[in-house]
Amino acid sequence: MLLQEYRSYANPAAKIARMVKSGKLTPIIRGLYETDASVPGYCLSGVIYGPSCLSFEFALSWHNLIPEAVFAFTSATCGKGRKKSYTTPFGLFTYRDVPVSVFPYGVTLHAEKGYGFLLASPERAISDMVYTRPPCRNRKELGELLFEDLRIDEEDFRNLNLDDIIELSGLYHTVNHRLLASLAASVKRHRGKT
Repeated sequence: MLLQEYRSYANPAAKIARMVKSGKLTPIIRGLYETDASVPGYCLSGVIYGPSCLSFEFALSWHNLIPEAVFAFTSATCGKGRKKSYTTPFGLFTYRDVPVSVFPYGVTLHAEKGYGFLLASPERAISDMVYTRPPCRNRKELGELLFEDLRIDEEDFRNLNLDDIIELSGLYHTVNHRLLASLAASVKRHRGKT
């Protein structure tokens, strides 16, 4: 768009380079620039590489499910077949594939500062995280992954939409997700008795 906007200049690329040097434009990745250097990085995640939605550690932190601060913008993509990372002036952006059948579920469009970005629900973020981990042998091992390794608070987990976790788990077709659905169903049954 910038090359088109400055097409009347003898050298549009030189004009863009001068704007970068003067601070009017901030380069993000090759061919992508931002005019507002103060924009939060998460607002740019879908523009840098897409289609994508913020998920994994970033979404778990956003939803206050993990105690650690997350300094990378972690996103889920589909159909890319590989992990991508970009280091930019706005932060580190990482992208990991999830199954195409899962991609549109458990995602909400958020708007901030005139930007739109997709964010995974807490249930979807947990499901995406479990997808990236080696297979667990049983439900106890999955519980250790969730509550010890990822440090998700067990009470917070109990208060999630367990039906969403069960439904999402059926879309991944992995051992971990069968165990996750079983764990969610067990917590739901126990919650119903109290």
